Amino acid sequence: MMSIERNTILQGDALEVLKTLSSNSVQCCITSPPYYGLRDYGVPGQIGLEDTPDAYISMLVEVFREVRRVLRDDGTLWVNIGDSYAGSWGNYAPGGIKGVQRSRTEEGERWERKAYQDTKFLPPTARAREMGLKPKDLIGIPWLLAFALRADGWYLRQELIWNKPNCMPESVTDRCTKSHETIFMLSKCERYFYDQEAIKEPGQDWGPRDRSNFRNGTIDPLLKHHGFLDGNFAERGRNKRSVWTVSTQSYDGAHFATFPPKLIEPCILAGSRPGDVVLDCFMGAGTVALVASQHHRNWLGIELNPTYIDLAMKRIHTVQPVLWEVPA
Repeated sequence: MMSIERNTILQGDALEVLKTLSSNSVQCCITSPPYYGLRDYGVPGQIGLEDTPDAYISMLVEVFREVRRVLRDDGTLWVNIGDSYAGSWGNYAPGGIKGVQRSRTEEGERWERKAYQDTKFLPPTARAREMGLKPKDLIGIPWLLAFALRADGWYLRQELIWNKPNCMPESVTDRCTKSHETIFMLSKCERYFYDQEAIKEPGQDWGPRDRSNFRNGTIDPLLKHHGFLDGNFAERGRNKRSVWTVSTQSYDGAHFATFPPKLIEPCILAGSRPGDVVLDCFMGAGTVALVASQHHRNWLGIELNPTYIDLAMKRIHTVQPVLWEVPA
């Protein structure tokens, strides 16, 4: 095992690279694996093109089992994961569909229309039936993953909802347009580091009214302790809610999907201290590293596609590159 590197991106398969890292060397992992059946990133060995949802989940369980080994005992894992529908399998269809994709040429970048033909993972109708899936069924990928990780030893602590007020429109007419994604917070052990104060939301100012809660004719001491009765609750703030409303942001690069920094910020602030190491095992465009640097955290990325590594490093270096000291 090699000692943990800091502020760098390691190129390679996430599972294999994780196996080379030392145990108990990372405080927090924040990541978003490739979604099942959504798109082909053009790299052999990529996750997301498995023949079945079960195979996809099994591969992610292996990856996150190594993440659990690498995490410190008080560490946390934050996973953003999307869902898929049976029958459509993401953006693919038999024979390929037309889409807009950014490509690189000697003259620079340009947009072009091309057919996506890689449909080898589209399950035949018979296989879908064997899996208990009917055409148009929502597969439930996020919860399949959450239950599988819990069964593998993780503590499943919370489901968070990423509400997207500027979500992509959909052409469907028989269901609502999807405007949210799921983030799961998991921990390695029953007790773990979580900085509630760092992500508190502004509290509601109820004014000077007496909002006493009486038990047997006495004021609830818990309310008094937390400032409900002395008018300072708004100043203290409130515990962050589980629905996070964050607009998606475009990124002028070749990566299809990027985290908005405001979505990652509370995960980093709650899950790590200044100087800690934050891991993203599916680095992509490097948003986790970017936000970690802004908040005086070290970071480590793993990315299979070398093109994305170049893009991510250029993006990350918009922040002054500093090697933050890890606390003893």
